[in-house]
Amino acid sequence: MVETATGGDPIRVFLLDDHEVVRRGLRDLLGAAPGLEVVGEAATAREALARVPAVRPDVAVLDVRLGGGDPAGDHEGIEVCRELRARMPELACLILTSFDDDEALFDAIMAGAAGYVLKQIKGSDLIEAVRTVAAGRSMLDPGATARVMARLREPEGADVPPELARLSPREREILELVGEGLTNRQIAGRLYLAEKTVKNRISAILAKLGVSRRIQAAVIVERIRERS
Repeated sequence: MVETATGGDPIRVFLLDDHEVVRRGLRDLLGAAPGLEVVGEAATAREALARVPAVRPDVAVLDVRLGGGDPAGDHEGIEVCRELRARMPELACLILTSFDDDEALFDAIMAGAAGYVLKQIKGSDLIEAVRTVAAGRSMLDPGATARVMARLREPEGADVPPELARLSPREREILELVGEGLTNRQIAGRLYLAEKTVKNRISAILAKLGVSRRIQAAVIVERIRERS
């Protein structure tokens, strides 16, 4: 068994990335670090959801975008984070991404991620990030988090209809497309989101609007257009 520098149990790490070369690099990097042990890996969300509960890692390092650039895989790693955290609240999820994306950061925070780092991070810093989240501390950049929280507090201007005041900018964008009659799949393709993410967002939008069907939401959009 791998031992930590202090002689305790190693930090157990699981890897999710759809690129084999990236997984191999992460496995070699983290597996060679004192006190860390890579106990499993997966290339898809389905594999991760099946394997993580079986190996019981302390930290899951999750790529944001799965599927080789397919829009259906956008933010899928964050959906994995959300599901794993629901099953295993003690698990620390570290989101790893190539893109500095406030929308993904927002989704990661809401999914319960303990950290969010870019793939451009130095190897030594990534090792430290894994140790940090394993210890129960956050690895969310304060500046980026502040930007997301500012977006959550929108709207502040008077040009936003009161019906939409509780919606985030992304939710208002999705609602506009619902008003155009687009399906979840079409909206996902237009906004480069996973179809499941769109479905979840629309459910949240309907709840905030106090309606139960998307046709009712579309009527609200049409009424707003008529007033403008």
